[in-house]
Amino acid sequence: MKDFLIEIFAWWRGNTWGTRLWTALHGVFVGTDEVGNRYYRSKKIGANGRERRMVVYAGGLAEASTIPGGWHGWMHYRTDVPPTEDSYVPRNWEKPRLPNLTGTAAAYRPPGSMLATGDRPRVTGDYDAWSPE
Repeated sequence: MKDFLIEIFAWWRGNTWGTRLWTALHGVFVGTDEVGNRYYRSKKIGANGRERRMVVYAGGLAEASTIPGGWHGWMHYRTDVPPTEDSYVPRNWEKPRLPNLTGTAAAYRPPGSMLATGDRPRVTGDYDAWSPE
């Protein structure tokens, strides 16, 4: 019941009933990625000459870092062919998708940060602090 009410009223999470209704009326299903995100394109071409491309995130939380590389290219109009219609093979230099860890315990914390262990490196002589005259 809680998830149902959140989906109705919590617009900032991304997947609301309005999103579901709009994609059902105006969207054409294109495919699903390995994370479970569902991708749609609009039935009509917009005023700018492009179709509208949408994603309904798996799990309800709208987190753009969950979109894999192939789908990211399609969502941002880098390619007109979605990965489901093409034999998309990641290049050997592409890294696997990682979630955005900002704000979590696994976030990057440089040495000297208040939440990291270790000491901040000493300042070398190549920096002169500004002082008013």
